[in-house]
Amino acid sequence: MSNFVELSIAKAINAGLRKAMQEDEKVILFGEDVAQLGGVFRVTEGIHAEFGDSRIFNSPIAESGIVGTAIGLAMRGYRPVAEIQFDGFIFPAFNQITTQLAKMQNRSEGFTPMPVVIRVPYGGGIGAVEHHSESPEAYFAHTAGLRVITPSNPNDAYWMIQQAIKSNDPVMFFEPKKRYWQKGPVNLDEPPMGPHQARVLQEGAQVTIATYGPMTAVALQAAEIAASEGTSIEVIDLRSLSPIDFDTIINSVKKTGRLIVASEASTFVSISSEIAARVAEKAFYHLEAPVLRVGGFDVPYPAAKLEEVFLPDADRILEAVDRVLSY
Repeated sequence: MSNFVELSIAKAINAGLRKAMQEDEKVILFGEDVAQLGGVFRVTEGIHAEFGDSRIFNSPIAESGIVGTAIGLAMRGYRPVAEIQFDGFIFPAFNQITTQLAKMQNRSEGFTPMPVVIRVPYGGGIGAVEHHSESPEAYFAHTAGLRVITPSNPNDAYWMIQQAIKSNDPVMFFEPKKRYWQKGPVNLDEPPMGPHQARVLQEGAQVTIATYGPMTAVALQAAEIAASEGTSIEVIDLRSLSPIDFDTIINSVKKTGRLIVASEASTFVSISSEIAARVAEKAFYHLEAPVLRVGGFDVPYPAAKLEEVFLPDADRILEAVDRVLSY
């Protein structure tokens, strides 16, 4: 019989980190304020008391140094898990991630694995100031050599962080900060699936919505509202942004004939752009309408008082549903 517990996404990540550290003494956690404080979102709370200074420690406020240290530790045989405190703070480390971390294995012809996990709280919805609510995932999905994954629920958060740590490839682990306190059942005994498989969360017949991370709950809400009005929507949680499980998306589109891709990120040169292009290439003759994208506007992230205008909600998704059904 499976062992289920109710956890928030933040607590599920915490539990997954603890389990990984218990199973492998080479797993090391570090970042800004992650030790005694437990991070600004308290995701690593209590881990320092259990594992001490040698396994979890605070870093200087220097993101390039954090990632550079992680690369060095990986070269010495450790499995470092580095936290970038907020999404918008990652750019000082962009060179380290894209030109060193992502390339090291290829540069060494596979002799130097890079089992590095970079945890990145991302997305909006917390009423923060500039550089605290961004969605930079497309930059890293575009970078060959990185795996990019994002959970949308506690069960995935618990298992995917462990799967990321066990990977010999570098993994960008994007955590939807708006959903940190969203609770759900976690199966402590059995992972749901591999970290790079998309999951059909709700079966439907008329429209497919492909989404990920913080927008998954919004898409499910839109599907519930649509169902009450007689429209059947299939919702897919991508889970992985690089690689993307296109087979699951295309199989769904062949059934429904319509696709909407929803994310908090701007739709311009985005994850949603790539999905729209690939579906148009692979499933063109199955489409009954153009692929539509719902996302944040192509402007810098606004002040907190404008978040509700900027971030897509169920109404914006349902407006797209009406448009694809009108063809």
